This record gives sequence, C-alpha cells and structure tokens, in this order.
Amino acid sequence: MEKLLYQVEDRPPLATSLLLAIQHLLAALGGIIAVPLVVGGVLRLPPQEMVALVNAALMVSGAVTIVQCRGAGPIGIRLPCVMGTSFTFVAAAIAIGFEHGVAGIMGSSLAASLVMIAGSFFMPQIRKLFPPVVTGTVVSMIGLSLIPVAVDWFAGGQPGSADYANPEHLAIAFFVLVLVIGLVQFGRGIVSAAAIVIGMGVGYLLCLMLGRIDFAPVAQASAFALPQPLHFGMSFPISGIIGMSIAYLVTIVESTGNFLALGQATQTKVSGKQMSAGILCDGVGSAIAAIMSTTPFSSFAQNIGVVSLTGVASRYVVALAGLLLMLAGLFPVFGALIVTIPLPVLGGAGLMMFAMIIVAGVQMLGQVESSRRNGVIIAVAIGCGMAVTVRPEVLGKLPGFVREIFGSGITVSALIALSLNLLLPGRMPLELED
Repeated sequence: MEKLLYQVEDRPPLATSLLLAIQHLLAALGGIIAVPLVVGGVLRLPPQEMVALVNAALMVSGAVTIVQCRGAGPIGIRLPCVMGTSFTFVAAAIAIGFEHGVAGIMGSSLAASLVMIAGSFFMPQIRKLFPPVVTGTVVSMIGLSLIPVAVDWFAGGQPGSADYANPEHLAIAFFVLVLVIGLVQFGRGIVSAAAIVIGMGVGYLLCLMLGRIDFAPVAQASAFALPQPLHFGMSFPISGIIGMSIAYLVTIVESTGNFLALGQATQTKVSGKQMSAGILCDGVGSAIAAIMSTTPFSSFAQNIGVVSLTGVASRYVVALAGLLLMLAGLFPVFGALIVTIPLPVLGGAGLMMFAMIIVAGVQMLGQVESSRRNGVIIAVAIGCGMAVTVRPEVLGKLPGFVREIFGSGITVSALIALSLNLLLPGRMPLELED
C-alpha cells in the first residue's frame, strides 16, 4: 500500500494545512448547502428562511466536523471526517414539513436523534458484522453511488436541462480532470497533495476568462449572519418522529460504511470503540443541528475521496476545514463565493475523487479469499445496490416506509452483504478489537 503523505496525527505547517483544508471545504460545501436548499425550495420557504437554514447548516457542520476530528471525551472518531447535512433525511423532512411545517421537522429530528445516540453504544457488536468481504463491498458501493453525482456535475446540471452535456461543459470538466491526474501523478509534495484545489482553481480561472461565472449569489449574500437557535420553533408529531427514526437507522448503516472506508483511506484499523464515538458524534451533532435550526447530519463520503486521492490523512487539516465551514456560516458572502464555482469544474475533480473510493473498495476485496460464497455476496450486494442507485423508480410503487429504508444504494448493498454473510454456510468467525 502506498505511503501516506501526511498520517492521521501529523500536523502540516499552517499555510500548507490551510491550502489542504480548502480542498475539503470545496468538496463538501455543495453537499452541505444542497440539503437545506432542496428542503426549503420544495416547502417554498421565503428567502430569509432559506438563508437561516443554510447558515445554520454551515455553522454546525463546521463545529461537528471539529469535534469528530479532534474528539471531545467519548464523542468523535478522531479521524479526518467531514460532517454535513445528509440527503438520507430529505424525503422524511419534506413529508413532515408539508404536514407540520419546519417546526415539525426540527422537533422530529431532535427526538429521533436519540435513536442514533442509543445505537452508538452497540457499535462494537455491529463492527464485528463487517468482515472484509462485507466492508469491501460497502466501500465499493459508496464510490459507485457517487459516480452519477459526479457525472451530472461533469455535464453541468441535471439530465433533461437544456444545457446538460454542453460540449463546453464537457471540455472544461475534462480539462480539470486531466490537470488533477497530472498533478497527482507527476507533482511532488504540496503540489500533489493540493492537486484538487489547484485543478479547481485553474478551472475556475478558465471559466472566469470565458465569462461563465455568475456572481449574483455574492451580490445577494449578506456580509455577516449569526444562526439563531430555535428559529423555526419545534413541534413533535409522532408520525414525524417515526419517519425520522427510520432515516437515522439508515444513516447508522451508511456512516458505518463511511467510517470503514475512511479507515482504509487513512490506513487505520477502525475499532468498535472508535465506531461508537463516531456514531455518537453523528447523533449529538444532529440533535444540535435541530436546536440550531437545520437538518440532520452524517459523515461525508466525498471527502474520503479527497483523502484517498491526495494521501493527506491528517485529522488536524480536516479540523481546520471545519473552522472554515464555521466562518462560511458566519460570513455568508464567503460561502456564496464558493457557490459560484461552475459544476463542470466540480465534476472534473469529483469524478476522480469518487472513483478513488471505488479503488479503495476493490483493494479491500482483493484481500478477500476467492470463493464462490464470497463471489455471490459481492455480486448480489453490488448488483442490488446499483439497481436502486441508477433506477430508483424500481421502488416507486412500494409503501413509503420501504422506499425510505431502501432508497439508498449504499444501505441496500450493506444490508444484503450483511445478511448473506450471516446466512450463507461457510462463514469464518471474526475477532476484532472493541
């Protein structure tokens, strides 16, 4: 396995750390603000309410990222893990919002976060259900499920839009992709480590020269904003709490896969105790998010791709990225400037980052014994996970709670791999650290 440029406990010089932290910020920011924008947009919230959701998401994401990386007593996995708002909760949040308003979303999220907090204490037992054949399958599926997102960025929007796959979009994205590959492969030291931010920076300048940057979000953003606790109030509908509880259970499975992928990327053996601390941070962070008036959190898979691609595993670099996220929440104009990055620029770097997660999963599967049993587990789990990822309509006529549980390809893949590993004969006993 290739040696990391910076290990988990390394502290690069401040200027270097800042540059590397910006990479994580760029990779995460779009995902963090997307969830509150989607939820607020569907519920037709007024602009000032949307701003409140987004500012709180950035501020709390930063704070929870710092705790996850550096730890606070029993909370935090102490690995380079970026935290942000999770798409797993979007369907439940919208359903609750239509019936009970944003206050219902926040109250349900707060009450249901106890599911994740309680679940964190059982992670040593859950960790033992993830032998290499399951772990490698889930990590591969995390990368595969992100590829369609990168492709849409690459093409400059969503399928069906008039400008989708415009040749100019593809050319810009391909330019950034080739530049990132070149910097990673032939660069040395900080040039290789900062390949993503350099590639995106050059791509941004190219778009600026081509007149493809829209600065309207910067002009409309306020200079300073302080998130307000309980901005929307709270209510606790039983149906909402049940819906959110299901989403939290799904998130436990997804975060478990992300933490195992992070362990592979950082060349660290993730114990059950660390897993507990990470999931506990997810749960407590989501509770704080509800109080601070935004949607629930989970770990971000895209930033694992940054670690895999650059070899920078320092948790202090990612903690610094958390500080930058907090500043983006306090100074919306800063976040608005990042939002002006064209999608093809993100896509050129994103395709490479997400594909690196697939590589990590394949490397893990390469260490698994070659047998018919393991082949069946891998094939069925990835096949079913991809089915849901590329054709979500396959669940369209099933009950709502079924769609909620099985709407994520990562969750489907993880549950099938876990089940087949337990049910098929020939399972080897696995002993792991607690």
